[in-house]
Amino acid sequence: MLKQDTATWIEKDRKQLHPTYHPKSHANPLVVERGEGVWLYTTDGQKILDGMAGLWNVNAGYGREELAKAAYDQMKDLAFTSNFSGMTNLPSIQLADKLASFAYEGLNTTMFTSGGSEANDTAFKTARYYWKRKGKPGKYKVIARKGAYHGITLATTFATGLEKYQTMFGPAMEGFVHIPAPNPYRYEGTLKTGETIGQAAARELEEAILREGQDTVAAFIAEPVMGVGGVIVPPDDYFPLVRQICDKYEVLFIADEVITGFGRTGEWFALNHWGVKPDILSFAKAITSGYAQLGGIQLSDAIRETMETAADAEAFMHGFTYSGHAMACAVGLKNLEIMEREEFPKRARELGKRLLAGLQTLKEFSFVGDVRGLGLVCGVEIVSDKESKTADAVTTMKIFKAAQERGLRTRPLGNILAFSPPLSINEEEVDEIVKRLGAAMDGIA
Repeated sequence: MLKQDTATWIEKDRKQLHPTYHPKSHANPLVVERGEGVWLYTTDGQKILDGMAGLWNVNAGYGREELAKAAYDQMKDLAFTSNFSGMTNLPSIQLADKLASFAYEGLNTTMFTSGGSEANDTAFKTARYYWKRKGKPGKYKVIARKGAYHGITLATTFATGLEKYQTMFGPAMEGFVHIPAPNPYRYEGTLKTGETIGQAAARELEEAILREGQDTVAAFIAEPVMGVGGVIVPPDDYFPLVRQICDKYEVLFIADEVITGFGRTGEWFALNHWGVKPDILSFAKAITSGYAQLGGIQLSDAIRETMETAADAEAFMHGFTYSGHAMACAVGLKNLEIMEREEFPKRARELGKRLLAGLQTLKEFSFVGDVRGLGLVCGVEIVSDKESKTADAVTTMKIFKAAQERGLRTRPLGNILAFSPPLSINEEEVDEIVKRLGAAMDGIA
């Protein structure tokens, strides 16, 4: 690599438009040169423990030669060919076959995309397609949750329940409805006498379906554990009730497992914690551990059958240039092999308990209001007052900066610090996250 000083790299970086960009927030970025295991190395000599696994996705850790070789070998033979009707390639066939019923029994059909936003956009179009084929074209609306993050295509932007992603891109797309999330720490819906938060949040779904009209609602979409919205782990009674309500009113259930899929929560896919399966599954991120751009959806057999029996004029006219990209699918296959061999769900369960227990010790600080997590995805909520639970984004940002100065990368989400380290992390490195975060908090207390 061409050697230049960090200031020169940063100046050249100004020619690049970054995601969710504001020049003030990108004034002095980390210029990452290489990665190894859970560690990132910058051009100015910093060694940083990546507590976010890139963007929730580098599950296998950095520097995996097996994944690089899988990409190289496939690119030598065939990097790309169209996967549109009339053509296919061996890696996409093999990966689709591997994924059949891998996440949930009865989801045997995969359509590949390049990432999570495309996957959720595809899920919405699939839901509309399905109901048109079933003779119910009026069912097009999607119910999501406040605080949810589902992507940044035009449709997924307005499925997302975070206003800051929508403010400059309106007017809003019609057909997206938002209800309160099942947040045990600060539930924002109406709680009736005798109700659990899970029951109340599920009731909000039923009431929204009835309010909008059952014949207008195509699908409900939910992250099993909300990521960008604050690492929200739902109560155990929530998703079983959601599944019942979706069945009752003929509403498809879309599980957005872009973050939670492939072992992150201690199960291969997170809804298995509650014995629930969706009609459509969206996945991305950890399918390749970030080594190649790949995502997709999986469909129930019932949805697949509506495609099989369609007339030519009703074909599923949807897809992307890079759907089923040969190199990306080859990397996905090798990544799954690594994750199975190294028992990533088991590692996430065991090391996630260790990380959560360590973070819980930080509740001794007056500004730590809540600590929560499932597997190796955790959130630390910062407040100005524990009794009132007043969110404190200013202190959160101070802790984030202090942690980065101490060689720990987390992600500030409003007043929550998120953690989702590579699943290849070891016990000592888990303890190092807690140690460095504690030192950062101590430094600003």
